Amino acid sequence: LGLSGQLWTCGQVGVLIAKLYRVRLTEPGVGKYLKRWGLSFQRPDKRAIEQDPEAVRVWLEVTWPAIRAKAKAEGGEVLFADQVGIRSDQVSGRTWGERGRTPIVRRTGNRISVNAMSAISTKGRMHFMVFTESFDANVMCRFLDRLAGHFDRKIHLVVDRHSAHRSRTVRDWLAVHADQVELHFLPSYSPELNPDELVNADLKRSLPASSKARTQAQLASEARRFFHRRQRQPHIVRGYFHGPHVRYTLEENPLSF
Repeated sequence: LGLSGQLWTCGQVGVLIAKLYRVRLTEPGVGKYLKRWGLSFQRPDKRAIEQDPEAVRVWLEVTWPAIRAKAKAEGGEVLFADQVGIRSDQVSGRTWGERGRTPIVRRTGNRISVNAMSAISTKGRMHFMVFTESFDANVMCRFLDRLAGHFDRKIHLVVDRHSAHRSRTVRDWLAVHADQVELHFLPSYSPELNPDELVNADLKRSLPASSKARTQAQLASEARRFFHRRQRQPHIVRGYFHGPHVRYTLEENPLSF
């Protein structure tokens, strides 16, 4: 339409109305019309421009139903997994404070970080591993070893297309443990299809707000406490699968969105 940006503000809508109909409205007036027409002012979701809509459609309508059917036929269990980094200098959440004076959150000035890998199922199960080294194929194999040890049936693990997940080291491990774990890959640039991304968001929202960690060991301990707490709250873990973009995991015949 020849307008700048991708966000529809009252000002942008007003410009469009003037351009199309030569009628000028105030921004509050535009807002009243938009609400009357059933629109609301929202924070938009993000999508990578590299995402392939056809690949997403195939995942929802073909690949995912096949994975679930195969796991059911084998008596196995499907889990979604992802890795996440936690930094000490991340501040999230809000707090009440005196108007005109921004509240201060005090924490160490040293930047420390830890990483974690977690996997969840629609049954409310959660498994995790917190580690301090960078995520690579060896860490992935260690996680797979630990995960397989918790199950007496085959695991169908859904992950993104991180290079470590597709590495020769991981492929060799899977070949040896073919009766225990099978990997399935989400479409590229589609994190919104992974329920475990909601675990990561929950971790980042919950941890920094209460963190008092001054060392890497303390930060890792706080991350483990978060995961242990969620393991005792299977209703919250099941709730991750009810997000608008991952609800397809609960449906018999998921549709594209």
